[in-house]
Amino acid sequence: MRITSVRQHHVENSLDGAYRPTWIPGYPQATNEGEVIEIETDEGIVGYAASPSFAGGIEYEEQLSLFLVGKDPHNLREIRRGLRTFDLLGPRPWHIEMALWDIIGKDAGKPVYELLGGEGREIPVYASTGEHKEVEDRVEYVEERVSEGFEAVKLRFGRDRIEDDLRVAHRVRDDFPDLTLMVDANMGWKARVVDEGRTWTFSEATRVARELDALGVEWLEEPLDRHDYAGYARLRDKTDIDIAGGEFTDGVHELRELLRQNALDIVQPDCSIACGLGQAKSIADEAERAGARYTPHSWTNGLGLVANLHIAAATDARWFEYPYEPPFVPEARDFFLAEAVEHENGEISPPDAPGLGVEINEDELNGR
Repeated sequence: MRITSVRQHHVENSLDGAYRPTWIPGYPQATNEGEVIEIETDEGIVGYAASPSFAGGIEYEEQLSLFLVGKDPHNLREIRRGLRTFDLLGPRPWHIEMALWDIIGKDAGKPVYELLGGEGREIPVYASTGEHKEVEDRVEYVEERVSEGFEAVKLRFGRDRIEDDLRVAHRVRDDFPDLTLMVDANMGWKARVVDEGRTWTFSEATRVARELDALGVEWLEEPLDRHDYAGYARLRDKTDIDIAGGEFTDGVHELRELLRQNALDIVQPDCSIACGLGQAKSIADEAERAGARYTPHSWTNGLGLVANLHIAAATDARWFEYPYEPPFVPEARDFFLAEAVEHENGEISPPDAPGLGVEINEDELNGR
């Protein structure tokens, strides 16, 4: 089997309003945009990959074709070498690997999770918020998610005043004593369209970690810069709460360094932006051997969510991230899939059709 063509589609969906992602300070997001890559083979099997994108998109179809056309999609080792070169010259290419696994699964007649050694198990999801809200608004949000069957919610920190963040966490805990809570500080990285948004000092991160631990919070995510390996290890030594991170690393070497330096209790690579689908499974296995847990990041789009879900089903992941911050709802997140990926009573399982197991809405790819 050989790759015969690579086609890129910039896709865009207008949200029903706007929200302000904590990782893009000062920027109201009113669209969900992505780059969908369609890889065709000489046996008629087509695989799809997707990554998040900038407003207006970024073109790399022609350049990517140089590294893929003529290659056997089963030869992941060879193609990864080319993708590492592409990473030096252009945008991150790690999402491409999901299209290769999509092809491999379709060729074998098996879902990707089975090829990775997993099973189509149900995984509890947590409702992942995406912006800062005032106390009453966030409590109302949590009430709605609990009524839908969610048993866990992740809050976003990072306001100008830490006390405002903690006030929300205390109130949610008071009103929902049995709810599993996670907190994402979003200090690991930010897309600074405007020069806004503060970064915690080590002392501030320590203070927050200790207070959240007293509230029984499951984990604290990215309280420091993503490259501060020593700081993460030191924070783990000084606090008892689990420390999570690794969603936006660039390649497996950074994830391995986080594990080598005992920087994380929970490693969270997103296969569409951090390291690739098969490589994310390898990191999950390495994390297990190192005594760490694996729970992937999945806040990109429907195809990225599904790819990460296949990996999670092939590991012992206890939770799976379910992005949900209206107007960023499942239908808006998954707009270029034929059907949105819905949870059932707070649980989700990977599609069991061959490959990634989802159908693409061709009208969205063609701008109709």
